[in-house]
Amino acid sequence: MTETPPVAAATTDQPGEQRVSDVEAQRPRILVITGLSGAGRSTASNAVEDLGWFVIDNLPPTLIERVTELAFAPGSSVSKLAVVADVRGREFFSALVDTIRDLQRSEADVKVLFLDADDEALIRRFAETRRRHPAAVEAGVLEGIRAEREQLAELRGLSDLIVDTSDLNVHELKERVLALVDDTSTAPLRIDVVSFGFKRGSPREADLLLDVRFLPNPHWVEELRGFTGRDQPVREYVFGQPTTGPFVEATERLLDILVPGYITEGKRYLTIAIGCTGGKHRSVALAEAFGRYLSDTFELPVEVQHRDLGAE
Repeated sequence: MTETPPVAAATTDQPGEQRVSDVEAQRPRILVITGLSGAGRSTASNAVEDLGWFVIDNLPPTLIERVTELAFAPGSSVSKLAVVADVRGREFFSALVDTIRDLQRSEADVKVLFLDADDEALIRRFAETRRRHPAAVEAGVLEGIRAEREQLAELRGLSDLIVDTSDLNVHELKERVLALVDDTSTAPLRIDVVSFGFKRGSPREADLLLDVRFLPNPHWVEELRGFTGRDQPVREYVFGQPTTGPFVEATERLLDILVPGYITEGKRYLTIAIGCTGGKHRSVALAEAFGRYLSDTFELPVEVQHRDLGAE
């Protein structure tokens, strides 16, 4: 592969020195948008295009390297390139994993955004659009979805950003993509702490999943049922349990090991999912606590989200 052209040297304060932030700012940015058909690739590509990215849809993987060279050639005004690649590339699609690995060895800042959704959501979307699934030759939509999942398994594991769009509308998906892609922070790792309820399924994008259903459920305490994990009475109940303290301490020690390790390995996004039954009490209280711990311990951007709060 011909590597992405090197970036210009940064302005230095001392001869022979380079400021890391300056170098990072000048690195070409490449975003590969992929994932399951019907999961929202078009919405994602439109969102990044609105941010000023140069977007190319349905580009065969074998052409990505050449397009990258042209996009970042001397004199080009392109600094952010997004390519949408998926199974529509047919026999060329199998080269995508190798192409991404080659790009990651270049001097560009390369990220892979993978859009996912559950079978039910995908079937509903194909029924609404009345379009044929690209991976279903003669079989039905469900068989096409299953075949595509198998094709994309390795690529999903290679992805930096995974977004489950099952319960997102177009506007919510756009906001989610913008929050992930347009992060101008120079921090080496961004952490999302997400509370959820197992009865609505666990988040597909989770890197670390903690099940806190072993704790007594405030839902069965009548005076607490109407509160959430953000309210003091529920927090006092959850953290007053004899097993909560040891669990929190053990988890914090685990995070003390994991976070620096992920940074060393070059991981840019970490999603920690904390689940209870309904996603209203225990998981919310603990997500807030772990979010505060991570913010206080590491100089990294940390965001706490409560996926199912208010969904009951």
